Amino acid sequence: MKTAGFSVEKAYCIGIGGIGMSALAQYLSDKGVVVTGSDRARSPVTELLEKKGIRVIVPQRAENVPMDADVVIYSDAVAADNEERAEAARRGIPERSYFEMLGQVSSPMRTIAIAGTHGKTTTTGMLACILHDAGASPTAIVGSIVRDFGSNYLAGTSELFVVEACEYRDHLLELSPSVLVITNLEWDHTDYFPSLAALQDTFRKAIERVPADGVIVTDLGNEAIAPLLKDAQARVVDYMEEPSYTLALPGEFNMMNARAAAAAARAIVPSLPDAALARSLSGFLGTWRRFEYKGKTGNGALVYDDYAHHPTAVSSTLAALRATTKGRLFVVFQPHLFSRTRDLFSDFARAFKDADRVFLAPIYAAREDDDGSVSSERLAESIRTNDVNAEAFDSFEAILPSLAEAGPDDVIMTMGAGDIYKVAQTLVAS
Repeated sequence: MKTAGFSVEKAYCIGIGGIGMSALAQYLSDKGVVVTGSDRARSPVTELLEKKGIRVIVPQRAENVPMDADVVIYSDAVAADNEERAEAARRGIPERSYFEMLGQVSSPMRTIAIAGTHGKTTTTGMLACILHDAGASPTAIVGSIVRDFGSNYLAGTSELFVVEACEYRDHLLELSPSVLVITNLEWDHTDYFPSLAALQDTFRKAIERVPADGVIVTDLGNEAIAPLLKDAQARVVDYMEEPSYTLALPGEFNMMNARAAAAAARAIVPSLPDAALARSLSGFLGTWRRFEYKGKTGNGALVYDDYAHHPTAVSSTLAALRATTKGRLFVVFQPHLFSRTRDLFSDFARAFKDADRVFLAPIYAAREDDDGSVSSERLAESIRTNDVNAEAFDSFEAILPSLAEAGPDDVIMTMGAGDIYKVAQTLVAS
């Protein structure tokens, strides 16, 4: 296939098990590109890729890089000194980041980008399903496995390209959307954005780039977004003007996601009947790691898992779960990034008010080093000052015995953007 600037017949993806990268790999494969890739470990995502005929190599080594690769694509988690990237540079193979490549392959399409601090994965999945059900045949790349189509990638035949965008490191600006959906906006990715104002500047640039014949879908009542719209060329649609919808998913935050998806769908397919919108949204099954029901423990406690890793998302998710829970609510939380935990520390300390007990795993470092400024132990101590029983542990295994007291009327929720979902899997399996 041809992308902006060069032709690609063979692509090698470093970090192919990443949720975005794996969707891009499937798209390239569908377009006739021979795709292989590597990752540090196997996962449900790499299994999905291999079922689709995409070879995944574990572990990562320099010799894995094909001699005849036209491009090496790498995820955010892969640094320049990664041995496979270093080998590609030594051989002079063109390198592209995930979002650079996504921007290139989507540029000829009518791109619909869904961005925002919270809800963009679910909103992207909802919108893809609405358009698919309406016969619009979109291509979609989503930041999670959508249960409705069993993948994070939906193959389409039209010019519509629905993609979950990310503001981190200005990745959003690699895309050229004709429809831009902004779900909401709060300070996040604090290791890159020193303030909310810096984050707003990225969104301001994205807004100004939407062409005059495009559409911006957002919440005009959001105080962090409204000031950014004054120089918009495109028509602005307030998704809060959408009605309430009947959903299978709980929580007011999911209603906001549904309104955003519905407003975007109307902008893309103006003739879409109200009944068709309502039908698609009522049947939407949700995505992996978004308020996902996992099963029951041996003692009969319900187990859920969620990707929430920002204080607002934690708080709203637990409020929705509390509203459906008769007994006690046990929360197993894995903070994500030292910088986010440190910079939003006070908000995290207040986010667990609906929990009866909170069990903190060690902070998931991801791309960061521990500078000693924050820890799960310190966060647990601060949560306790808000009259919530909280305790920090040094491993997932150490948490499990404390969850044994959860009974048939109780609920356990694992939360975080790292690998805390493994605790939920263990609880259900045992």
